[in-house]
Amino acid sequence: MILLKRVFLFIALLNMALFSGCGPAKHRLDVDISKTSLPEIRIHRYDLDLFRVHPGRLQHDLEALKPSYRFFLGTDLNDAGKLDEMRAYLENPRTVAFQAAVAGRYADIRQLEHDLTDAFRHFLYYYPGAKIPRAYAYISGGDYDFPIQFADTVLLIGLDNYLGKDFKPYVSDGLPNYRILRMNPENILPDCMKVLSTVTDPEQLPGNTMLEQMVEAGKRLFFIDAMIPAAGDRFKIGYTQAQYDWIVKNEAHVWAAIIENRMLYATDGKLIRAFMADGPFTAEFSKEAPPRLGEWLGWQIIRRYMENQPGVSLQQLMKEKDAQKILTTSGYKPEK
Repeated sequence: MILLKRVFLFIALLNMALFSGCGPAKHRLDVDISKTSLPEIRIHRYDLDLFRVHPGRLQHDLEALKPSYRFFLGTDLNDAGKLDEMRAYLENPRTVAFQAAVAGRYADIRQLEHDLTDAFRHFLYYYPGAKIPRAYAYISGGDYDFPIQFADTVLLIGLDNYLGKDFKPYVSDGLPNYRILRMNPENILPDCMKVLSTVTDPEQLPGNTMLEQMVEAGKRLFFIDAMIPAAGDRFKIGYTQAQYDWIVKNEAHVWAAIIENRMLYATDGKLIRAFMADGPFTAEFSKEAPPRLGEWLGWQIIRRYMENQPGVSLQQLMKEKDAQKILTTSGYKPEK
């Protein structure tokens, strides 16, 4: 990595004014969804309704909830063991604390429902006839690895994963700060669309080269672009404002370093992880450099490719496996 650092330092010393050079193909994303018929999506509040049950009539109240929440309460409520598990969950101090925080932070989620409806109208525009999932909010109890889940045409939103950086249990649970900084309300919708992309077009194992992995990651981000075009880029990729500002300013630096060091077609796992893995920063550059720089570059390559290929649909893009073809056709080269 010494050579890489030298190249970056050399380019930085040139002190050139930079800009990213790759717009978000806005004309491709500015689509008319006015004719896309979809009723306003309602997020069913299992997270609230479940905690309204009375401990003294647990079975009775759960049976009353069951018709509305069969996905969660499909079990035999005559089973004493199952009822004991539910009672323990509802009385667990940790669960109670998480639920109280959610009830306070998300008393009103009408804006989220509106934004989710808009996103799924875009989804139907690109995937006509697709089935729209029924949405539920719930308390995951700290299931941090899967804050958003799709299961059997059901969208599950663990709202306790989006309580903000000041929610103390995140720290006490040992979550790294770079993850906590993404656990905000603004990240819910991009996370929903990220998971939707993997459900709609199941992820294929990317190739062994840096380029192949960059392009595959970029396709996922462009999918999010298409679903929520008005959302801020930093939320789509999960960057802080400072990290976003850094990569916008230094995109050409990063690309030049990759090209100069012949890393684009590298297959070294350690090197690829340095540019694709999550973390607090990319050590190969600086502590100010955001993680997943390869993901960002792949995104810009895809944006330029789609800008240059008006006849290529989103579905066709997601199925395209030739990363070299995409790069060549894109003509991607961030300007200095």
